Amino acid sequence: MFPYRDDNPTLAPPVVTYLLIAVNLAVWLLVQGMGTEPAISRSVCELGLIPGELLGTVPPGTELPLSRTAACVLERGGHWFTPLTSMFLHGGWLHLIGNMWFLYVFGNNVEDSMGRVRYVVFYLLSGLAAAAAQTFVNPDSVVPMVGASGAISGVMGAYIVLYPRVRVHMLIFLGFFVTRIVVPAFLMLGYWFLLQIISGLPGLNEERGGVAFWAHAGGFVAGAVLISIFKNSALVARHRALARYV
Repeated sequence: MFPYRDDNPTLAPPVVTYLLIAVNLAVWLLVQGMGTEPAISRSVCELGLIPGELLGTVPPGTELPLSRTAACVLERGGHWFTPLTSMFLHGGWLHLIGNMWFLYVFGNNVEDSMGRVRYVVFYLLSGLAAAAAQTFVNPDSVVPMVGASGAISGVMGAYIVLYPRVRVHMLIFLGFFVTRIVVPAFLMLGYWFLLQIISGLPGLNEERGGVAFWAHAGGFVAGAVLISIFKNSALVARHRALARYV
């Protein structure tokens, strides 16, 4: 299932959401070299979150191959800022585009529900909570964690609390057949969250590369909890009056 729009008008231009998209794109272009070597390996090594390095559970000097031509040598204690910087890095074009699309679809209404300054703090806290969740589950991991999906999961967690019955338009891919459906937000986002939990269960017993499912789950829960603190009830009420429901 792929959401392409919702029936939830914005009250003001989503300046911060657009700015976050722009920052992620700029980092991809200027820091990560659009996925080319050696820029992408260097960025992942120096700015990505490696739980075992950050917590010191992996011996310093451990060499982590990142590509055929690049490797990362882990340092003692790592860099304290990597939980923050990692949420602005990506592993490839599809990773970047997918994350930015979900931020575009759901971020504008969440930003509208609390105002711009609060939204920046909310977004960063959700991303840090996502990093903490993944680190807690795999504290010895040497797999670098990068991506905005943890913070965006927080945005989605806030959305399901604020606007559970708003219409979300979805594309459904069934092989070569593509169709469109409209579902309430709680169904689409609830299914997505359940999928993260189920997909993350095998990773509780062994380290796995690929998608950081527990970061997604942790960010989602954090966003669902934090929204009660960050929301502006008057703005939420105005949104609910304008939105269309299933």
